[in-house]
Amino acid sequence: PVAETFRVIQGAMSEEHVRSTQGVFQFELSGDEGGTWYIDLKTQGGSAGSGKPPVTADVVMSMSSGDFVKMFTGKLKPTLAFMSGKLRIKGNMALAIKLEKML
Repeated sequence: PVAETFRVIQGAMSEEHVRSTQGVFQFELSGDEGGTWYIDLKTQGGSAGSGKPPVTADVVMSMSSGDFVKMFTGKLKPTLAFMSGKLRIKGNMALAIKLEKML
């Protein structure tokens, strides 16, 4: 489910998202399909996938892979996940909010 979610994100990216966001997001996921994943909305064309981002991340988010999939499929609100401690955010909070709008 995590890899599939990143494939969907990659397919949904546009130059407009890159222009309006200008940020790199790193996800540290625990559980099934855990590990490091990223969404790059700073370099031309944008990219998403497994491993460390090609450039330094502006925001690092830590959560379980199950909650990540719920968040990106609209079953878990990012704000609620953050408030309840399911999502930890390090870095630029304003960019994290921009990513939430893109979801």
